[in-house]
Formats: sequence, structure tokens, C-alpha cells
Amino acid sequence: MTETIKFKLNGKPLQLTADTDRMLLWVLRTDLGLTGTKFGCGESFCGACTVLVNDLAVRSCSTPLKYVHDKEIVTIEGLAKDGRLHPLQKAFMDHDALQCGYCTPGMIMNAYSLLKKHPRPSDAEIVEGMDDNFCRCGAHTRIVQAIHVAAKEMEGGR
Repeated sequence: MTETIKFKLNGKPLQLTADTDRMLLWVLRTDLGLTGTKFGCGESFCGACTVLVNDLAVRSCSTPLKYVHDKEIVTIEGLAKDGRLHPLQKAFMDHDALQCGYCTPGMIMNAYSLLKKHPRPSDAEIVEGMDDNFCRCGAHTRIVQAIHVAAKEMEGGR
């Protein structure tokens, strides 16, 4: 059903008239041109499509647009502020916690949500929290290191 949905996207209020059963991933990528959020499996399994909804990591490939009404969405494009990378983005780059980069936006968004829950996570908490985001390149050790570095820089905040 087509309805008008209001939400905040990357800090800016947005009003959109669309089919509210359409998946958020396709609205972000196709309608709004935010292609940092990736399509992976389309079944909420791989994590490539992860975005934040009210600071919680959600799979946008299986999130209907109606779910985000009156909520705040942050995509990978919305993490950087005033031209400065977010500590997670910087740490992933500095620690080569990516190879092909396809899974990286979803990894970073999931890591952000993880750090909101566990500002100073142990290795075990990071591994458990990131377990549902798949990376076939094998950068797992560097991803854990990057999250630790970002956690220290973030000091439990944003």
C-alpha cells in the first residue's frame, strides 16, 4: 500500500510516499541513491545490507519501509560528520579490516550497534556480536582489532 512515511535519514528529516511493504534496502539504494548499503543474500543472512534504525543494527533487505516510520535511520554514508570519518570507518581503513570491501559497510554498521551495547567489548563479545556478518576475504582478525581501536576512540559515545 502506498503511504507517506516520515523518518530521519542520516540526520535529516525525510518524507517519502511509497509502497510501505517495499524493503528499505531498495528504497535507500534505488529511490534515494545511497548505494553504500549492499545487497548480499536478500534473506537477512549475510549482513551486507545492515543499517541502523534507532541505533540498532537491522537488515534492510527484510525491513519493510513501514517499519521505519518516525524512526531514525543511519546508513554508512551518514556516519562521517563534517568531512571526517567516523572512528569505525577510520579504524577499518587503518587496520586493513577489509579486502574487497563489499561487506564492510554492513560490518561497520553492525559494529556501531555492538559498541552502543558494549562500549568496551572483549574479543569474545566482538566475535559473538559480529558473527552474523559474513566476510569471505578473511579479514576477521583485523576486523576485531579495528573495533577495539574504534571503541577506545569513541569512549562509549558516538
